[in-house]
Amino acid sequence: MALNQHSYCSYFALLFLFLAFAYSHSPFLSYEALKSGQFTGRSLLQAKKSCPVDMEGQNYTILTSKCKGPKYPAALCCEALLEFCCGFVDELNDMTNNCAETMFSYINLYGQYPPGLFANQCKEGKDGLSCDNALKAQAEKAQIKASSAASSLLTPRRLPSLALASTFILYLLL
Repeated sequence: MALNQHSYCSYFALLFLFLAFAYSHSPFLSYEALKSGQFTGRSLLQAKKSCPVDMEGQNYTILTSKCKGPKYPAALCCEALLEFCCGFVDELNDMTNNCAETMFSYINLYGQYPPGLFANQCKEGKDGLSCDNALKAQAEKAQIKASSAASSLLTPRRLPSLALASTFILYLLL
C-alpha cells in the first residue's frame, strides 16, 4: 500500500513539474526575435550576452528538409521554424543575449535562405508566433519514444533482470 501511495506522489510531483515548466516560459516566438535574422546593415553598438544555448550544435535538418527554395512555402517554413525554435523560445526572445542572431546566422549558413525570409513570411498574432502546436507535437513525440522505450524493457529476455532489479529496490525500501 505504501508503494502505491509513493507511486501516486511521484506521478503527482512529475505532473506538477511538467505543468510548472509548461507555464513558466513564453508560448510565443516574438517578432523581435524573428527580425534579428534580418541584416539591415546597421547594428546597435551595445554588447550582448553570449547565448546560453549551443546554437552551433543544434540540428538544423528540420528546417533545411522542410523549407526549400526556390518558392519557400510559408506554411512549411514557418512550421519548421517553430518546431526548431520553440524548445528554447525564452532564450530567443531575450534581446539581451545574441541567441536569435546566432541562430539565424546558422540557419542562413545551412539553408542559404534569403535575408528576412522568416520575418517576412511567418506572421500570426500580435504576440508573435505561437509555440502551442509545436510544443504539443514535441510532447507527443517524447511520449511515443518513452512508451516504445518502456515496451522494449518488457521483452521476454529482459523480464528476469527487471524482476530482480524490482525485488532489490523493494528490499531497499523496506
